[in-house]
Amino acid sequence: MSLARLAEIVGGTLHDVPDPDVLVTGTVEFDSRKVTAGSLFLALPGARVDGHDHAATAIDAGAVAVLAARPVGVPAVVVEPLGPSDSNAMALEHDVDGSGAAVLAALARLARAVTSELPDLTVVGVTGSSGKTSTKDLLAAVLAPLGPVVAPPGSFNNELGHPWTALRVDRGTRFLALELSARGVGHVAALAEAVPPRIGVVLNVGTAHLGEFGSQEAIAQAKGELVEALPASEDGGVAVLNADDRLVSAMAQRTRARVVTVGLSQSADVRAIDVQLDDQARAEFTLVAPQGSIRIALGVHGDHQVGNALAAAAVALECGATLEQVAAALGAARAVSAKRMDVRTRADGVTVINDSYNANPDSVRAALKALVTMGRAADTPRRTWAVLGEMAELGPNTVVEHDAIGRFLVRLDVTKLIVVGEGRPLRGMHQGAIMEGSWGDESTLVPDADAALEILRREVRPGDIVLVKASQSVGLWTVADALLADPQEDNETNEERDR
Repeated sequence: MSLARLAEIVGGTLHDVPDPDVLVTGTVEFDSRKVTAGSLFLALPGARVDGHDHAATAIDAGAVAVLAARPVGVPAVVVEPLGPSDSNAMALEHDVDGSGAAVLAALARLARAVTSELPDLTVVGVTGSSGKTSTKDLLAAVLAPLGPVVAPPGSFNNELGHPWTALRVDRGTRFLALELSARGVGHVAALAEAVPPRIGVVLNVGTAHLGEFGSQEAIAQAKGELVEALPASEDGGVAVLNADDRLVSAMAQRTRARVVTVGLSQSADVRAIDVQLDDQARAEFTLVAPQGSIRIALGVHGDHQVGNALAAAAVALECGATLEQVAAALGAARAVSAKRMDVRTRADGVTVINDSYNANPDSVRAALKALVTMGRAADTPRRTWAVLGEMAELGPNTVVEHDAIGRFLVRLDVTKLIVVGEGRPLRGMHQGAIMEGSWGDESTLVPDADAALEILRREVRPGDIVLVKASQSVGLWTVADALLADPQEDNETNEERDR
């Protein structure tokens, strides 16, 4: 695309551009260190770093131009800063002012223009309170046999990561698998406006970000914006909805797209029956769909992955995959995104489950169930450790929800709990465990990750299983990383052991 055409699309003006017809042939980058020949550099002003200060560096690294909110003395497409209301609409997570919001809005317009010019591209959007990233990774796996797939790394699912990922496509790309996050009503709609999906998946309506939404009904309203954005059924629109979640299944009334339901419910169009878990909490089940049935053995951990796999399978079948292709792809898929049910075993037999990227009540319960399943599966039961930090953004219910998790893990018969951090919610989790099970030393409240690690290094013994989980802001993955880095020779993943 030429700079002149790019400026027209984003509503910008050219500054210090000697040749408006020069082409952007590389990637779009917001990190000047990632710029290569032919790139377009995004000058995003933030709270700590202003990308405009790195414009010249990006040009020296090979960028054709900079997408900026002010002239920067090098070739640039400059967009006008947005007003306060428009700025708030664009800045879902990033701490940006009107200038930064203008660059993000321009990025969204560019992504829409590029993806709309690719008639062979199918855009699939995934949203839900939990499981988006795991499902997106499974989607990429099951669609790959049908053609080239682009999907975001990790949870790159906001107003920056969403269009940035979309601009990774080229004329050979057949599928773009995106996850859509929301911290308020209107956010999913804005992302869907930037990159319109043909197929939309809604996994669940839980309690993640409850403090920002205020109620589950408000969360459902926001997540349902995805199915409202889909094209009509006659134009190929498909909404994949979780039949086992009443708030999700009710979204069938909010879409013009054809509805495909998934779940364990007998009424689901694509469902799982005869679900069994192996000693690593990996599910095996029979997939039943209009195309027939087939046995599937998942390579990812936790029975919550069954629902994610069903959603991915439903999309792949809609896109023309065979049952055999779906089964093979789901069986071969492993955890791709970091810190999400990443199961590794040290040479001494200690297993570490690193699920520390994020946490909400639903995902914590799912991880705890997987932990206990793995502990009970062996001929000799293994001791299980839950190292848990705060679940953020739960609003007025935060103490109650943390207390409930403490009680829940006692009922599951987790061997040991280490609660990491300070404040009422974490004291509530610790006290909930003690009150539920009349525990004493089984639950320990420590101030930080170093204190948790000290206990683990002293008390964990070969064969134990350690789950590490908390919201991303806690950074509790340092515990998992340190445990795996302890002096153990030839650490290996479960996948390697299986081979």
